[in-house]
Amino acid sequence: MSYTTILFDLDGTLTEPAKGIVNSLEYALEKLGRVEEDKEKLLQFIGPPLQESFKNVYAFTEEETQQAITYYRSYFAEKGIFENQLYDGIVELLEALKKSGKQLFVATSKPENFAKQIIEHFGLAPYFKAVVGATLDNRRSKKSEVIAHALKSYQIVPADTVMIGDRKFDILGAKDNKLASIGVLYGYGSKKELENAGATALVANVSELKTYLIDETKYP
Repeated sequence: MSYTTILFDLDGTLTEPAKGIVNSLEYALEKLGRVEEDKEKLLQFIGPPLQESFKNVYAFTEEETQQAITYYRSYFAEKGIFENQLYDGIVELLEALKKSGKQLFVATSKPENFAKQIIEHFGLAPYFKAVVGATLDNRRSKKSEVIAHALKSYQIVPADTVMIGDRKFDILGAKDNKLASIGVLYGYGSKKELENAGATALVANVSELKTYLIDETKYP
C-alpha cells in the first residue's frame, strides 16, 4: 500500500523527549511535596495524555492532577520544551517523503502550542502541512480525538493515510479512525505493546521506516 498522507506522532517518533519530560515531571512532583527516585517510572508519561498518567501512575485526585499539570507545564514551557533532540535520520526521512509527494502532518497528544514550538525549533515546519495536537483545556486530549480532528480539518481520506507512532495509543487511535498504522521500535513502546495494539507494520529504525514508506518493494 502506497500512502499519500502520513501522520507522525511527535514524542518517541520524531524526537527523543525524555530529558525535558522527566525534568518537568520531577519539578511538578517536587512542588507537590513528592520525590520520585525511579526515573523509569516517569518514562511511562511519554505518550498518553498527562491527565491520564498522573491518575494512573500516582492515583492523583482530579484536583491534584490539575495542579500537577499546571506545575509541569510551567517548567516545560520555559525549559523542558527544548530539552529534546531529533532522532538520527528524521530530517532526511522528511525530505525524502516531501520530495516523493507525500502529505505530512504531526498528530500528537502534546498540547498543540508546545508541539508547534518544537517543530519550529528543529526547523521541521516546512515539511508539514499542519501540526495537530491536544487542547490545553482537555477538550481534545486522546490520540483518537487528535487524529479525528486532523482528518476532519484537512479533509484527509482514511484509506490513503497511515499513522506512525511508538506507543499503543498511536495504534489504537489509528484503528478508531480506520487508519493503517506503523509502530516504530526505537521509541518508548515495546514490540509486544505495539503488536497487541494491532499495528499494521513494525519498523526497527528510521532507515527502515523510510524504506517502508518510499520503496515498499525493498521492505522484507
